Amino acid sequence: MVWCSGWRLASAVSNAGGLGLIGAGSMYPGVLREHIQKCKRATAKPFGINVPLLYPDIDQIMDVIVEEGIRIVFTSAGNPATWTGFLKSRGITVVHVVANTKFALKAESSGADAIVAEGFEAGGHNGREETTTLCLIPMIRDAVSIPLIAAGGIGDGRSMLAAISLGADAVQVGSAFAVSDESSAHQKFKEAIVAAAEGETKLSMKSVMPVRLMKNEFFEQVEKAEATGGGKDELIKLLGRGRAKKGMFEGDLIEGELEIGQVSSMISEIRPAADILKNIWNDFLKRKEDICNLQL
Repeated sequence: MVWCSGWRLASAVSNAGGLGLIGAGSMYPGVLREHIQKCKRATAKPFGINVPLLYPDIDQIMDVIVEEGIRIVFTSAGNPATWTGFLKSRGITVVHVVANTKFALKAESSGADAIVAEGFEAGGHNGREETTTLCLIPMIRDAVSIPLIAAGGIGDGRSMLAAISLGADAVQVGSAFAVSDESSAHQKFKEAIVAAAEGETKLSMKSVMPVRLMKNEFFEQVEKAEATGGGKDELIKLLGRGRAKKGMFEGDLIEGELEIGQVSSMISEIRPAADILKNIWNDFLKRKEDICNLQL
């Protein structure tokens, strides 16, 4: 949810009954502090911070989190052993995002309180193994005993019910909220997501950091570089600085990096975050009731 989930979206989700997360991956430490303080004023409900552990100013980010009294942190894109102990020693609940069983076990042994298992369908940071949510959730459920949150391809009550049936205790939803009114994504990016058809995203840049990209001219440059044997250094040079901001925040749909999940092809409108959450929850309850009422 880089460049999508600031204080407006996080507070809206929390106020509606979910757990809103501020995405720190696109924020300097001072900007993160500002978003936290605004979120506190906008909601009395719990909210958390998602922190990519490969962030260059990670020490300062962690200091801001502690100083601002944040109680829930989702860590991703890095070794959970590095910061879990630091956060837990300060009374913070830690949830780590993984895409395979190996790192799920590592997160559990590092003391994580819960795990987000993110399948191949997800946007943003992803796993090189390309394991789908349908396979990943039961595998990780069998491997760990701590609470499990499913992510990747979840955007309605049907997919939520499926994830719970596979052994998840909860779900994490990203792409569906990227198009919410409160998302900080550019309007052009939101409209591109709504207009997206099947097959318009693809997992890319595995040698750098696997992300699912919407197809555009920048994506074609990446694909060409990978097809001709371009290595990590070439892809990093192509990516440059600010490419994600250019696409998702500034609305450059040609040269920008557009990270979004496969579920984008199922999103048909831009709506308030509260409506999105309510519809997912009510659909989940209805689908669950329908299953329970089946005459087998």
